[in-house]
Amino acid sequence: MTVITDEFMMGMLSKTKAYTLVLLKSGPNNQHPEMKSLIWEHVRRNFTLRKEGLLSVVTPVSDETDLKGMGIFNADIEQTRHLMEQDPCVQAGIFTFEIHPTRSFPGDLLPA
Repeated sequence: MTVITDEFMMGMLSKTKAYTLVLLKSGPNNQHPEMKSLIWEHVRRNFTLRKEGLLSVVTPVSDETDLKGMGIFNADIEQTRHLMEQDPCVQAGIFTFEIHPTRSFPGDLLPA
């Protein structure tokens, strides 16, 4: 088993950066008559935010809970709140969201 020293941990922790975590939840209008097309535009917007470097990680949640997705934004809380308020599915009440400050390591990635 790999041994991680206190010095290694302190060095790594000093490299973390602030990000904003968004939890996307089912909203009050989750049976919206135009839901399919609105979700399509929500996904298109996520691709745009990814391309612009603002949405670093996006993961839909596919179980039967009210949690519908998670995103990690490379933006502060207020900018992230503004971005989420502009989301077509949030505006239509299909989704609601929670925002939480978090920290992580720049350059981390999901395994291929």
